[in-house]
Amino acid sequence: QVQLVESGGGLVQIGGSLRLSCAASGRIFSINAMGWYRQAPGKQRELVAAKTSGGITNYADSVKGRFTISRDNAKNTVYLQMNSLKPEDTAVYYCNADGFDDFGRALDAWGQGTLVTVSS
Repeated sequence: QVQLVESGGGLVQIGGSLRLSCAASGRIFSINAMGWYRQAPGKQRELVAAKTSGGITNYADSVKGRFTISRDNAKNTVYLQMNSLKPEDTAVYYCNADGFDDFGRALDAWGQGTLVTVSS
């Protein structure tokens, strides 16, 4: 079993910054992509940013230039640095990891979510 534990959410003012962290643990054989998704009230979950083990990144257009995803592959940890936050960034942010577990099974794990609230 694989667990993802997120931290770093909270309340921040417009224009402020937050850094989210997510650590994967358990019976992990390999992780390919790790990323962040978010879900705002009444909206579908959407990709925010993802990064493969090889360093390829993908960002939602709405966060390009403001958010930066990084990874520590040795620690199976992914970070999301969020700058210039806007009210529309308010959402529950979920960490995701895909790869394979120790039993050779495909892995698609989700964290429990961390709330980010951007307010004036």
